[in-house]
Amino acid sequence: MRDGFYWVTSAGYDAAFVVTDDGVVAIDAPPTLGENMLAAIEEVTDRPVTHVIYSHWHADHIGAASVYGPAVEIVAHRITKELLERFPDPKRPVPTLTFDDEYVLDVGGVRLHLSYKGENHCPGNIFIYAPQQKVLTAVDILSPGSVTFMHCDASQNISGWYEAHEQILGYDFDFFVGGHHMHYGTYEQVKLCVEYFADVLEGATAAVERFSRSDALVDILGEVGQNRVFVGTENWISSMANYTTRHVLEKRTGDGRLWWERLAGATTQTKYHAYTVLESIRLERPRPDYRLRGENPPAFQT
Repeated sequence: MRDGFYWVTSAGYDAAFVVTDDGVVAIDAPPTLGENMLAAIEEVTDRPVTHVIYSHWHADHIGAASVYGPAVEIVAHRITKELLERFPDPKRPVPTLTFDDEYVLDVGGVRLHLSYKGENHCPGNIFIYAPQQKVLTAVDILSPGSVTFMHCDASQNISGWYEAHEQILGYDFDFFVGGHHMHYGTYEQVKLCVEYFADVLEGATAAVERFSRSDALVDILGEVGQNRVFVGTENWISSMANYTTRHVLEKRTGDGRLWWERLAGATTQTKYHAYTVLESIRLERPRPDYRLRGENPPAFQT
């Protein structure tokens, strides 16, 4: 990429490393890269890996961290260490240096700013910023060139995950490492991903307002009968997911094209994002009202 900062990819997973005067700082170790991560480093330098940064605790991104050997300093958020202590894995050694909110890792004249802004994809998922090279690493939040994998990349806190989109755009970066899809990103490509998910949120919000009213739900459940309540529930959720998906895929984007013409995966993954986002609206965001007393209360959002 720039000034000793390298991006590495294989089989849909991304990692990175930066060469310093005192050694190499590696970011993540996906099992799909495995020892090829070492091969990539050895192609450009004979300096040893002295530090490893864990973006978060998930095995698909750090499940080969043991390849770096036992002598490296492993830097991660405190929660990542707690989770790896709770669920031990010899291939994911426990971090040796942790932080809570902000930490600046200074190795051989290269500074990396590590930040934890709260739970998004998962607890302990951090931002890794190289100001000299203007590279930002934020894994499992956005995938330049495509929509993310289904269900917002299996993220746990969708409200926090959406908040992370704006936090990413607040950085001054030229290159973005998102962890997936064999494509590093530019600032403009990241903005495009943010625009897509704004449309998902817009459609899901409209779907919840239309189909998640108590009167609408009664009608949907009534069509199948009380003895088939789960069939009715599936129809209810599917109505919202289908409405959201159609909203996104039929909407003209900022340049007049459709999303499937601009981002890979839009036609296959949007329905999964739709379900996840509409459920986050129902579960994580404020409710506008609730049931009032009486036999025939006004309609409210369920």
